[in-house]
Amino acid sequence: MRDVTLEILRYDPDRDDAPHFESYQVPAQEEWVILDAINYVKDHIDPSLTYRWSCHMAVCGSCGMMVNEEPKLSCKAFLRDYGDRIRVEPMANFPIEKDLVVVMDDFIEKMKESKTWLIPKEDRSIEEGEYRQTPLELDAFRQYSMCINCLLCYSACPQYALGTEFVGPAALALTYRYNNDSRDGGQEQRADVFAKSDGVWHCSFVGACSEVCPKHVDPAAAIQLGKMDSAVDYFTSFVTKPRSR
Repeated sequence: MRDVTLEILRYDPDRDDAPHFESYQVPAQEEWVILDAINYVKDHIDPSLTYRWSCHMAVCGSCGMMVNEEPKLSCKAFLRDYGDRIRVEPMANFPIEKDLVVVMDDFIEKMKESKTWLIPKEDRSIEEGEYRQTPLELDAFRQYSMCINCLLCYSACPQYALGTEFVGPAALALTYRYNNDSRDGGQEQRADVFAKSDGVWHCSFVGACSEVCPKHVDPAAAIQLGKMDSAVDYFTSFVTKPRSR
């Protein structure tokens, strides 16, 4: 056991004029993660503290926060890796809804616009059976399907920080994932969002998104590969386009 001081950003829009920090002394165990310490505050010190979490296993992606100014899953950030004073804030680049909870509406809308779901090449009846795929076809996109929508990449992305018109790392990586799925036929439907100026071409390839990704999705790589695919599609369109008379 050791005493840890959590400096947690608090903000209640119904009561506060601006966000502010409050400090809490927590008798923490060394095997605890940041989320355990926050749960202690909630359970034993201040039940009004508001935050998101669910699985405590780095699977659901809901407990993303800024820990000492770095985007982290609080259930994966061990106290033993930090000193006796730890600053916890809501994820950067998003409006604060309350305390450590951010408004995710912009990201959700971008996912809808990007059509990040499977659009089958052909309809199959139940009688015809499932869509089959070889291990090699699965390998073409498997890494980019590991995204858990934690939004840490958006908190780390300097382009998204400059302007939310950028589609962003997770949505673009998932778009690339479906475009490269052998069962999918929706690439043209996604092109207007994926290949536009605010899509893959807006990325300056800083790579911060891949550094903070807890599932090693490497969205930066997906975006650069998407640029290559977009460029090939653009130049191919001149070759295949019928000549005007």
